[in-house]
Amino acid sequence: MRLLITGGAGFIGCNFVRHILESHKGYEVTVLDKLTYAGRLENLRDVLDRITFIQGDICNRDDVDKAIRDCDAVLNFAAETHVDRSIIDAGSFVITDVLGTYTLLEAARRQEIARFVQIGTDEVYGSIHEGSFSEKDPTNPSSPYSASKAAADLLARAYYVTYNLPVMITRSTNNFGPFQYPEKLIPLFILKAMIGEKLPVYGTGMNVRDWLYVGDNCRAIDLVLHKGDDGEVYNIGGGNEVTNLEVTKHILYALGRSENLIEFVQDRLGHDFRYSITSDKIRELGWRPQAEFGKALEETVQWYVDNEWWWKSLSMAA
Repeated sequence: MRLLITGGAGFIGCNFVRHILESHKGYEVTVLDKLTYAGRLENLRDVLDRITFIQGDICNRDDVDKAIRDCDAVLNFAAETHVDRSIIDAGSFVITDVLGTYTLLEAARRQEIARFVQIGTDEVYGSIHEGSFSEKDPTNPSSPYSASKAAADLLARAYYVTYNLPVMITRSTNNFGPFQYPEKLIPLFILKAMIGEKLPVYGTGMNVRDWLYVGDNCRAIDLVLHKGDDGEVYNIGGGNEVTNLEVTKHILYALGRSENLIEFVQDRLGHDFRYSITSDKIRELGWRPQAEFGKALEETVQWYVDNEWWWKSLSMAA
């Protein structure tokens, strides 16, 4: 099978590229990536000789047509994803996440692609204090980021209904693991703690997220690609609901640092309190998360400790 993986030089995308190369030896992989601040060739340096890499923009029809040619399936990881950045510059999220997805869907329709997997997020459902969202619940986004991703999901669904394009949508909870750009909570706090800087925790730190190790997400997306039903949405949850403060303390403990590094700061605008989804549908396909949260978090901390070459040149986002 020949796969086009957009955003394959980003965090989840590069981990998925490695997963495919390791799990499906005969597959051919083309990566299309614009190489923005979070999409870096360094993320793929050990596999560049095993893939076709094209630097390009999913909003550009010529770039997309070049990349999609002769491919059997598309997996769209390309997106602007950081909530804080979306609050400052919502327009770039609308352009990449909505217009970019539209451009890909149009190209996939012209190419008669056999499978199109739209990579989404649980944040499209919005916040929930009790219980969990299923795939049947309506989207209720709170930030420009989650709104742009919800719009992309709706477009993808519309192309299935209107044009019979074989689209599937995944919505995962918060991912963590190697190669994650240090604007997100876990890598940011790991690196700040390593160099003795304060860790800025929003509000009281009681906001709850369900953490999913990126390798488990990659396995789930792979399963959807091969066994998912056209037109369906698949939630992917790690089953690890933890407060931001607990995650912060776990990182400090793993690094042997004092909790005095914690600094509570003004809460984020429109900060969702809790995300929670059911994963029954993906589990029916045979998927289960394999990573134990505490161990996987400690291994992630160690990856950043061991790979200074990857992060040393980066300016941390907060």
